[in-house]
Amino acid sequence: MALPPRTEPRFAAPPTARFVAVKAVGSFVPTLTKKAFEKFGFSTAALITDWERIAGAELARYTMPDKLKWPRATDAAYDDENERRGATLTLRVDPARALDVEYRARQILERINSYFGYRAIETIRLIQAPLDRSAPQPPAVAPPARHQEAVSATADEGLLAALARLESGVRSDRSSRRS
Repeated sequence: MALPPRTEPRFAAPPTARFVAVKAVGSFVPTLTKKAFEKFGFSTAALITDWERIAGAELARYTMPDKLKWPRATDAAYDDENERRGATLTLRVDPARALDVEYRARQILERINSYFGYRAIETIRLIQAPLDRSAPQPPAVAPPARHQEAVSATADEGLLAALARLESGVRSDRSSRRS
C-alpha cells in the first residue's frame, strides 16, 4: 500500500522575529525609588541623581542634597502673587567647605531653579556633616627609577619617613583634584 504524497511542509516555519525595545537600567530608577525619595521630600529623583550636573563637579564633591521640605498647603504656602512658594533644601556639606558653600548659596539656588525651570527651591539650609561617599583611590604609581635609587641610598630614617609623608600628601592632593 502506497502512502499519499504530503502536501504540508515537513517543518513548521520559523517564528517571525519580534522587536523588543532594550531599556537602560537607569530608566527604572525613578519609578523604583519614588517612595523612598518622597519620604525625604524629593518628589523627583533628579535633584539627587543629577546633582553633579546641577551644582557643578567641583561643588558636588563636597556637598550633597539631604532633605527637601515643602511648605504646608496653607495660605503661608503661597506668596503675594498667589504662586506656590519653593521648598527648603537641606544641603549636607563637608565641614571644611561650609563657609565657601554659605557664600555660594545664592549661586547654588539659581543653578537649581534654572535647572528645573521654576522656583523649586526658595532657601538653602546647610548641615555640616561628613559625606557618605567613599572616594575611589587612584592606582599606586611607582616613583621614577632614578629617584628611587637616590632615596634607597639614603641611610637617614627620619629623612625617609619625611619623604614618605611628602609623597603621600602629594598623591592625595593630586587625587582630590582629579575627582
